[in-house]
Amino acid sequence: MKRIFAVVSLALLVSCGDDGSSANPLDDVVIDESSCSSQFVPGSSGVLSSGSSGSLSSESSTGVSSSALDSHSSSSEVVASSGEMSGESSGETSELVAGDTTRISYALKPFNGPLANPHKGFTVPTGGTWVFVPEFEYGPYGSLKNKAWDLISYGSGYQQWDKLNPRKGEYDWTELDKLLDELAKHGMGYALRVLPYTPSPINGNDTPAEKYDWTPAWVYAEGAKKTTATLQGKGFLAQVPVWDDSIYLQAAKDFGTALAAKYDGDPRIEYIDVRSFGEWGEWHASHLDGSEMPSEKIQMEMLDHYASVFHKTQLVLPSSGSGDVYTHALNIGVTKRDDGFIGTPGRPDSLVRAYKAGLPTIAENIAGYTTMLNYTDVIPGGYLKWTPERWVSAITTAHLTYYVLDQDSDCGYNFYKDNKALADSMTHVIGYNFTITEASLQTVANAKGVTNKLSVSVKNIGVAPCFFDVYMVAEFVDSTGSALAQFGKTAKIAKATFKDGMAKEFTFTQTAAGKETNLASLPGVSVALSLYESEEAYKVGENPTVRFDNDGILENKKLVLKK
Repeated sequence: MKRIFAVVSLALLVSCGDDGSSANPLDDVVIDESSCSSQFVPGSSGVLSSGSSGSLSSESSTGVSSSALDSHSSSSEVVASSGEMSGESSGETSELVAGDTTRISYALKPFNGPLANPHKGFTVPTGGTWVFVPEFEYGPYGSLKNKAWDLISYGSGYQQWDKLNPRKGEYDWTELDKLLDELAKHGMGYALRVLPYTPSPINGNDTPAEKYDWTPAWVYAEGAKKTTATLQGKGFLAQVPVWDDSIYLQAAKDFGTALAAKYDGDPRIEYIDVRSFGEWGEWHASHLDGSEMPSEKIQMEMLDHYASVFHKTQLVLPSSGSGDVYTHALNIGVTKRDDGFIGTPGRPDSLVRAYKAGLPTIAENIAGYTTMLNYTDVIPGGYLKWTPERWVSAITTAHLTYYVLDQDSDCGYNFYKDNKALADSMTHVIGYNFTITEASLQTVANAKGVTNKLSVSVKNIGVAPCFFDVYMVAEFVDSTGSALAQFGKTAKIAKATFKDGMAKEFTFTQTAAGKETNLASLPGVSVALSLYESEEAYKVGENPTVRFDNDGILENKKLVLKK
């Protein structure tokens, strides 16, 4: 057979890199200080010509092992034995190599626009199912057409302890379940806080206690003690639970047990704050003279109890948990939230400990966006005002996985109206963010049949690991994106192993023996990649729930590598 030498120069795009080190996330955000707008530039894609044999190669994480794939030069001289080059089309380069081998290298582009993905990102207060009715103007279906909802990946809010636990041993989850179901219908989970107390409604000495003391009445009927405190700055008297009372503590633990029996592992729940003590359940009594937090020993015992009954759902230590209590929380897998962001110096740094412990970090600003714009940057005695630079720094410094977009009743409307470009860009930064930097398809034909090998390089260009198991699936799809067959085996990425800045490489292999049809060669057939939260979801035909940060995502969230 006449041998033909074909010289093919592959287009080499700028790669995200695969050195296992995380670039400064701020390098990807360009802030225009005059207009408070920005543009996020994710890692650019490239082309890859590499592979290894087997149904699914062991994945390699740069900095750990790079032996899974044999890399080729991006510009190479190859020998073709078939006598002709395969056709090229937009977005790819192709070549023939010795042994009747065809290789296609796909050029990939980043996705341009807000990218909301599960178990990370932004939330707004979600007080009830009424958020989703057209009459609520700030909701996703309201008259203002509030596009902030394009960024929202989960709902958040508080529930009253006395409403959920009206009588000893009796629990009413009805309204909470309705909210969870409504959020799930919109593809969102819920971050739950159950509060025993709030000083917000206290406006005089005669304010009814049930307006602000949400500890169930039956707890006091059992003998739990109260004390009288004075609301700072106003002088109003208020009734407050004695936080270290033994009857109160047992009732709080019993509620935690019931909460776990009902919701531990419920996929509708993102995480649960342990809100057993203090104002708003934040583990402080700083506005109530005459009320004191229990000892650190008691605080740790409450965390221990919650950790003993919750085995699946992520637990969270509220904002004012600190010192040895914070250390103890991390040691038993309870992460930390902070509610003083932007307004108080150093608060983002306080969450780095949780990030280094391998746990998701959670934050809320010290006040609503429009309120913070009026701060005067006077410290101490005042608070820092909101600026785009401080917002970006807070997210990146704390390696945030979850963040409240805005806590005011306008549900992020004003924030997003003022900062759309910046907010859109930071959906690519907060939490995990998977982008395919390189992908190639190699087809080898011989007397025994045809073997297709798909090599894919993926990088997490977010600021945090992925804290749930991810299953990557390769498929052959038709022109409509409908699956024809799985390509190779499913690849599992265990939770917290795909860290920020890390690159992983995967190889999917499919063989058509003898006279079997090679799907890769059929007109109108493409390769698609998908990310699932469980392998079972793929097996039963559900659509993927996680999106790659690449252009070409279909409505069903599958990424087609178009030829």
